[in-house]
Amino acid sequence: MNKTLMNRFSLILSKFGIIIAFAAVFTVLSIATPYFLTLPNMITVLRQISFNGIVALGMTFIIVTGGIDLSVGSLLCLAGLVSAHYSVAGSGSEMPLAIAVLAGVLVATIFGLINGLLIAKGKLPPFIVTMATMTIVRGISLVYSDGRPITGFNNGYKEIGQGSVLNIPIPVVIFGVMLLISVILLKYSKFGRHVFAVGGNEKAAIASGINAAKVQTMVYVIGGVMCGIAGVALTSRLNAASPQAAEGYELDAIASVVIGGTSLSGGRGGVLGTVIGALLIGIIGNGLDIMNVSSYYQKIIKGCIILLAVFLDRKNIKS
Repeated sequence: MNKTLMNRFSLILSKFGIIIAFAAVFTVLSIATPYFLTLPNMITVLRQISFNGIVALGMTFIIVTGGIDLSVGSLLCLAGLVSAHYSVAGSGSEMPLAIAVLAGVLVATIFGLINGLLIAKGKLPPFIVTMATMTIVRGISLVYSDGRPITGFNNGYKEIGQGSVLNIPIPVVIFGVMLLISVILLKYSKFGRHVFAVGGNEKAAIASGINAAKVQTMVYVIGGVMCGIAGVALTSRLNAASPQAAEGYELDAIASVVIGGTSLSGGRGGVLGTVIGALLIGIIGNGLDIMNVSSYYQKIIKGCIILLAVFLDRKNIKS
């Protein structure tokens, strides 16, 4: 009887653990500080998590295939710098808004494609490839900007990160659109089924006629696109493009995905869980900020949460 109850408890925890954790943290913070559960603060939380959330959506595709991408922070940074360069008001390089945004997204997409080709065609380990790309792209960002921030954007560019639609911040709207597209791609399309098949068993996927190399390349391209979009939005929000921007974003993105239930071994997960994971990280950070808890302790807490999520993931795989 006890064993049966334990099995049921484990099953419930594996399926609804992230939702239970989110509800518990939300309740505790609501009680701990009256300012937490207010409309302005909720909007602030959504705006704050939207940038990491967009990157984490792309990371979900990658991790479902059994890969990893450590270069997302650097790609985000370079995308922001490139789009910012073409959006400085009154400069000789100022371009129409659409072209400036496209240039930023395109440069991140190109490096995503390079990552994918080196991993899928070159058969190189994702960890090593993306760690190298992380360093290379960060160096390119420093060279491109001469180590100095870019400021003085035109009003159109600033509106992307600072404006709102029906009182909803534009970054949140962008996040919502990217989430909808990601759900359709990963859950309801043929490509999504192939992503899960490659992550579950690459050899079996190839034997069934799936072009695994193409799928692996495409998920890194998607990751690059998401980094480009997030880079433009974040740079606009901060009203400055810095070559040191987005350092550590890879940790937040991976944490959101893993906490959301996507397995690091591949073949299992989804973007909705990733959104809950991003929200959980966001409300913890926001709540601790409100309570004036040092950012040093926040890093410790975040690391412990990641370890717990990975431990539960490994336990579920063994069971």
